[in-house]
Amino acid sequence: MKTNKPAVLGKALLIAMMCVAAAACSKKVKDAPPEPPAQPVTDTAPAPSGVYGPEDLDRDACLRQRTVYFDLDRDNVRSEFQAQMACHAKYLRDRPSARITLEGHADERGSREYNLGLGERRGNSVSSALQANGGSAGQLTVVSYGEERPTCTESNEDCWARNRRVEIVYTAR
Repeated sequence: MKTNKPAVLGKALLIAMMCVAAAACSKKVKDAPPEPPAQPVTDTAPAPSGVYGPEDLDRDACLRQRTVYFDLDRDNVRSEFQAQMACHAKYLRDRPSARITLEGHADERGSREYNLGLGERRGNSVSSALQANGGSAGQLTVVSYGEERPTCTESNEDCWARNRRVEIVYTAR
């Protein structure tokens, strides 16, 4: 039987090139940047079962955040509060007996009627955000206090900004 040396050499060359290519690929993987270190475990996660319990309302950093602030004459939930909405909605999903009152507030500027309406729209906006994240409408109540319950009584922008808010109040855990 006659062997075809050029074909054998060609196959050997092809196998050698494939090995070099495989080695180059594996080298690229080795040179990849290391994975970022795992985040330290904090008290921001629900219980090991993954389900929030009533004690988490006081323990969990996200659930302890119960105030949503708004821009002047605005009633949409700002993007910086989306994680907070997700935490509270998960709590509502995990605890069907839980109930929340969303207390809408406004600063002192504007008429009493306007501020009551604005506080209600803000409360409804937070309610919608919670429902969009899986909370149940039956667990939520909206009430507006307008300008009647300020947290700050000075007449300046910093104070007004603190009064433009919705407070999340758990009425049943």
